[in-house]
Amino acid sequence: MIRELLTLYITFFKVGAVTFGGGLAMLPALERELTVKRNWATLEELLNYYAIGQTTPGIIAVNVSTFVGHKRCGIPGAIAATLGRVTPSLIIITIIAKFIANFEDLVWVQKALKGINVSVAALLTYSAVTLCKKTLIKWYSIFFYAGSFSAVYFFHVHTIYVILISALAGCFIHLASQKKNKEEEK
Repeated sequence: MIRELLTLYITFFKVGAVTFGGGLAMLPALERELTVKRNWATLEELLNYYAIGQTTPGIIAVNVSTFVGHKRCGIPGAIAATLGRVTPSLIIITIIAKFIANFEDLVWVQKALKGINVSVAALLTYSAVTLCKKTLIKWYSIFFYAGSFSAVYFFHVHTIYVILISALAGCFIHLASQKKNKEEEK
């Protein structure tokens, strides 16, 4: 058990140390590490963790780490994975706060951040394509995608409303399909 907890910690420490741009930008690294290399979760499970992570308080990447850790080793696994994910950020922030005054005014930092922003945009694009391929499989999912995008982009509807309405609609569709299946069985 201790070995598994240490593996969880180190795995999420590595992922947390080399990813920038938030939870969705981490999807390619998490997919490679958790689904391909370690087989700790399927891509569908990982996407479900992301969906739950987006609707719960906190940082998506930390929530996903907690879910995967819990799946592997229960509460101790959730703690180990979460600590592994946040430790690199704490170290980096502490170093920046301690040793570098006026961090954002340094020219080399500004140039590095511009480069990082470009790579984060590429990672977000990859994540968006991956999510679309996996989730846009039925006519109503395409309808919700177009409706959600339009509501947020064109009409500036707050994302929490879009998420809540989509969650309710998903539950309604599930209940309706269960009812339909029961009627067909009779």
